[in-house]
Amino acid sequence: MAFEKNIRRIKIRRRIRGSISGTETKPRLSVFRSNKQIYAQIIDDVNGKTIVAASSAKLAEKVTKVETAAIVGKMIAEKALSAGIKQVVFDRSGYLYHGRIKSLAEGAREGGLIF
Repeated sequence: MAFEKNIRRIKIRRRIRGSISGTETKPRLSVFRSNKQIYAQIIDDVNGKTIVAASSAKLAEKVTKVETAAIVGKMIAEKALSAGIKQVVFDRSGYLYHGRIKSLAEGAREGGLIF
């Protein structure tokens, strides 16, 4: 059963990526969620380069996963603004817009990103 859930997410991800693409002026904010960590990257798909990345792997704070996702969202927004990026396209990578994904998106918006 676990494989069916992952296959479903991959199908959704492919469908989303068919319509979403990052450019130099409006790059893509991609999210990956594992059982313990959450990762975010801002990617320029035209040149195929990751501009900015942030993750919860190096955080030492003991908070819940949802609060950690919000912190990572603020971190990615802070790094993006220092790199001169204000607008992004949000790519949830097939995950439901709920829980940690929603918290990361709201944290990025609070940090100053527009999407």
